[in-house]
Amino acid sequence: MKTATFPISGMTCATCVAANEKALRALPFVKEATVNLAAEKGTVTYDDGHGRFGDVVKAVRGVGYDVPTEKAVLRIGEMTCATCVANIEDFVGALPGVAAIAVNLTAGLARVEYVPSVVSLAEIKSVIGDLGYKAEEERAVTPTERLSPALKRLIFAAAFTAPLFVIAMFLRFRYDGWVMLALATPVQFWAGWQFYVKMVRGVRRGILGMDALIAMGTSAAYVYSTYELLFGQSGRYYFETAAMIITLILLGRWLENRAKGRASAAIQKLLELTPPVAHKIADGETRDIPVEEVAVGDRLLVKPGERVPVDADVLDGTSAVDESMLTGEPMPVRKTVGDAVVGGTVNQTGALTVVATKVGADTVLAQIVRMVEEAQGSKAPVQKLADRVAGVFVPAVIAVAALTFAAWLVTGHPLEPAVIAAVAVLVIACPCALGLATPTAVTVGTGKGAELGVLFRDAESLELMGRVTVVAFDKTGTITKGAPAVVAYAPAEGVSEEELATYAAAVEQLSEHPIAAAVVAAAKGRGLALPEVADFDSATGRGVAAMADGERVLVGSIRFMSENDVSLDGLEGRLAEMEARGITAVAASRAGRILGLIGVADELKPDAREAVSALAEAGVATVMLTGDNEATAAAIAGEVGISDVRARLLPADKLEVLKDLKQKGEIVAMVGDGINDAPALAAADVGVAIGTGTDIALEAADIALMSGDLAAVDRAYRLSRRTLRNIKQNLFFAFFYNSAAIPLAALGLLNPMIAAAAMAMSSISVVTNALRLKRFRA
Repeated sequence: MKTATFPISGMTCATCVAANEKALRALPFVKEATVNLAAEKGTVTYDDGHGRFGDVVKAVRGVGYDVPTEKAVLRIGEMTCATCVANIEDFVGALPGVAAIAVNLTAGLARVEYVPSVVSLAEIKSVIGDLGYKAEEERAVTPTERLSPALKRLIFAAAFTAPLFVIAMFLRFRYDGWVMLALATPVQFWAGWQFYVKMVRGVRRGILGMDALIAMGTSAAYVYSTYELLFGQSGRYYFETAAMIITLILLGRWLENRAKGRASAAIQKLLELTPPVAHKIADGETRDIPVEEVAVGDRLLVKPGERVPVDADVLDGTSAVDESMLTGEPMPVRKTVGDAVVGGTVNQTGALTVVATKVGADTVLAQIVRMVEEAQGSKAPVQKLADRVAGVFVPAVIAVAALTFAAWLVTGHPLEPAVIAAVAVLVIACPCALGLATPTAVTVGTGKGAELGVLFRDAESLELMGRVTVVAFDKTGTITKGAPAVVAYAPAEGVSEEELATYAAAVEQLSEHPIAAAVVAAAKGRGLALPEVADFDSATGRGVAAMADGERVLVGSIRFMSENDVSLDGLEGRLAEMEARGITAVAASRAGRILGLIGVADELKPDAREAVSALAEAGVATVMLTGDNEATAAAIAGEVGISDVRARLLPADKLEVLKDLKQKGEIVAMVGDGINDAPALAAADVGVAIGTGTDIALEAADIALMSGDLAAVDRAYRLSRRTLRNIKQNLFFAFFYNSAAIPLAALGLLNPMIAAAAMAMSSISVVTNALRLKRFRA
């Protein structure tokens, strides 16, 4: 039994106390629970053999209250396989005060959420240390630091193993056994000492890992050979077998660490995007300061070819900025006064003076790094099977080795082949491959996604996106650009498009209506000079009027024209055509005579049709959900190729549509702007927030697309499917390898040295296969 007293926030009355106590007492492993409103604390006594403190935290949060926690990232040294991960998660997760822990074997990191008043970070690190692993708070670790101890042990082992192997295989002489013993002993008990330490610490806590298999297997070969040297007559020794096994294992782990470093290189690349210094402008002078010292409101100079140091707004200058690190799009974006620039992007052509708006952990780049780290530290649902197998793998292998040894003896074979077969079983088994199969692919997949402007919140969303059967799109701001634009001009007979655009914009420039802004922007985009206007008047909801070049100009709805006795003079057909396409028609007249019609619509994003088509080719159905009217919705959907259209939907109606699709067995992704569509994004199996990068709501969805283009939806889908396929390949190989190799070893068909090499290569092959995801192309 364990007892823990912990803070609860958000309580205001006795009802809150009752709600929390009811939730806590409903947990089957909780024996007693009390909540104190005045102290804002809860106390539980629970059976830690059947439940965890993390379940207590979930129960409190499940009824609308919170348990304040802190989060820490620990770098874990000496982890080698899935058993290591399971051991750390089990023992740390069992501590009172630990709300959650997730260990990533590939990255060598543990993310811990804990209640400081119940358990300290030092206690957590101590438990990890007792298990035989090194734990320290995360900092930037260079490849040299990560590989140096392993490389030293490998070189030491190889220096003694090489001559030992030559003597055993090719040179036999008097006292050769003693020479081999002298060469094998440093390898066994210095280079291989780590295996004994971890085995002993694990046994103390009732757990067995990969290191136990290596220590037992090499010890059996070493002890048998020593016995033969001291008391035997055969002169057959296996010192070189024990030493070769240790050396090959160390070589495999060194190569594996290098490969894992490449797998997690995406975060390091992102961190390197921030320049070390910024050019601060103050008191008329420009001086260089460390980027960490930049504060919100500081004025900075960004020279051509340099990276923008922090998120900022442009105060002066015009330039093209490469935002490919943010959006995955190669084309530079023009920036001028008033535009936002993002830290880490590259200023290409002109000098910019900017004012810092977000610094440090608040920048978009910092949020991206945080999302990628959290995604890489999470576990995909497909990993659960591997975790369950890893939990019983090592004890099962030891049992098989013992049975192998006994079977060889019982069937009349001498001691020597029985020992060798048992050793081969111990060293051929590889839970490492099982442990690396999923997290390595997730690490590479999420890192590649970040390079392409696709941010996965966790491994589950990465896996689920590849299983999606229906993608639901919001219309405004998702399929369309979200702002009205002029899409067509229909001038009356004898009137040019320029004349129509000029007079309409001259009057509309005094209006604040969004459609008016679109008309003015289109005219200015044509480089048209607008005449001065006077006597401006607005008829709310219908149109505007003013004097231009001495004549009265009207701009507004068809009804507004009718009220002022202006006829369409043969433009009825063009009007009907616009209305059928969901385009709003704005009419303009001059001196009582119709000038023409201007078609205004929420313009389609240029890649919308291709994105929907790509999903259809992949067998994914699409549906459009919008609050707009049926005619406009049908017109937009028709242009992009979506046949299933749901119009005039309130937010609650969208939720019902998604619920209905899910009840039919569909796996649904909802694509929206990440802000207005937050309820629908949360209700879908996978919520996909699409934005422009600087204003995207990163917390709103399971997947955040940093560019505004819809092609990124298909990009996320294909990357998810590729990653899922890679995970399945890795798991198949890991299961197949162990299923085939262990019986061969038990039958005496594998030399222990070959078995050790095969075991090392199995892990390397899994990591190498995952690295193929780096070649994914958008």
